[in-house]
Amino acid sequence: MKFLFYSLLLVLFASCTSPKKEAPYNPEADTLKYEQEVHLRNVTQLTYGGNNAEAYWSYDNTKLVFQSDYSGWGVECDQIYYMDLEDIPAPGEEPPLISTGLGRTTCSYFLPDETIVYGSTHLADIKCPEVPERGAGGAYVWPIYEGYDIFRANLKGEIIDTLTNTPGYDAEATVSPDGKKIVFTSMRTGDLELFIMDVDGSNVVQVTDELGYDGGAFFSPDGKQLLFRASRPETDEEIAKYKSLLAQGLVEPTNMELFLINVDGTNMRQITDLGKANWAPFFHPSGEKIVFSSNHKSERGFPFNIYMINPDGTGLEQVTFDNTFDSFPMFSYDGKKLVFSSNRNNGGNRDTNVFIADWVQ
Repeated sequence: MKFLFYSLLLVLFASCTSPKKEAPYNPEADTLKYEQEVHLRNVTQLTYGGNNAEAYWSYDNTKLVFQSDYSGWGVECDQIYYMDLEDIPAPGEEPPLISTGLGRTTCSYFLPDETIVYGSTHLADIKCPEVPERGAGGAYVWPIYEGYDIFRANLKGEIIDTLTNTPGYDAEATVSPDGKKIVFTSMRTGDLELFIMDVDGSNVVQVTDELGYDGGAFFSPDGKQLLFRASRPETDEEIAKYKSLLAQGLVEPTNMELFLINVDGTNMRQITDLGKANWAPFFHPSGEKIVFSSNHKSERGFPFNIYMINPDGTGLEQVTFDNTFDSFPMFSYDGKKLVFSSNRNNGGNRDTNVFIADWVQ
């Protein structure tokens, strides 16, 4: 009887206590957020030096995989790392390395089983490839290194599969929401087109076929569409310039818009018509909004900031307000957080770091 009495007392006590409440939001403590950034709260910096970008969430929202060229970690060009958000490295501390440390890497992405796909040039050459000089008139160019292939690795950095082995550029891989398909950009048909393959590299299917750079694709939350950036040279002069640069393994990413297409290659439509460079798009998990980076308001090529738009191209809204560079936004799979790369809080140098923030609808 005494045991029953104490048991009932404990239940009564537990039922009368309030659950632990989170501390109220303090705007003055949110020092890495600009006042106009009404969709962001508790902006937190995760890296502290070099160029850190393309940070993407694991399916359970506990980890990020990203690329970095931070010399303090002993690398000479981009390599792939990951971090556990329950054990964030201290400033300057090196997180676990996923890639081989050889060649140059790009565009890593988690699969549901916490293996990672990424592009790397290490099979073609163990050295970092040369960075191209700017084009005519100082135009910024992206290298399309023909040595890129796509690999799958575990969190120990062990390569468990080589997914592409065709000559030329294969990179920019991301994974479908169900973890069964990979979309990537390839030069295998002579132009930069989107392809889809199974996660083991089989059943490769071409999705796009129009002249121009199609890249940086992500699946829609229902897995039925692809969201991507593209250039569309139209005049004879634009076409000649695009083909000439492509023959040199280069693209000039100064005029890109956002597109949607069904995964079977049907119903391609243009979302933005803003001019300049619109890229790095990503769907909100609801499927109702898209975030992306753009410099369409700038006169000198920068700043780049993150914007939000409806899938039908309406409702454009500016999300971030940095004076230099914000890009590579990705929502967590539950829609509660946004990860992005930014030049904010870098002391005035050119370092780009990874940040996360709570998302406010």
